[in-house]
Amino acid sequence: MRTLIFAAAATLALSACNQKTDEAPAATDTPMADATPMAADTGTAPGTYTVKDASGKEMGTTTINADGTYVDTDKDGKQMKGTFARKDGKDCFTPEGGKPEECWTTTAPGADGSFTATSADGKQVLTITPATAAPAPAAT
Repeated sequence: MRTLIFAAAATLALSACNQKTDEAPAATDTPMADATPMAADTGTAPGTYTVKDASGKEMGTTTINADGTYVDTDKDGKQMKGTFARKDGKDCFTPEGGKPEECWTTTAPGADGSFTATSADGKQVLTITPATAAPAPAAT
């Protein structure tokens, strides 16, 4: 289940979103109403992500919420909840119940939004992909 924790972190750990610039942003008259909110103090967008192990086997999903919390759900429906933060350029998950924080290094996302996340010890490499919503039922 801990590997799913990363998924939350990996959940689009867009390193590019966390890069700093020396230039002030340009002023704009365009309202920001269409902007997608970012997770609390992170460069990772809130959303639900599918997590696969190195062999490509689906492990479950991770949902990162805009308030800095996450929920991992394994294939059997078991959930683990906690807090998520971006620290030192890594996605870090702290599960409820006093379990230790786990931080993951992520790659830049590909064209489909997927990326890989590597555990701090380098022993686990996961593929994180934005989950697609189920199609809406056809109108009758």
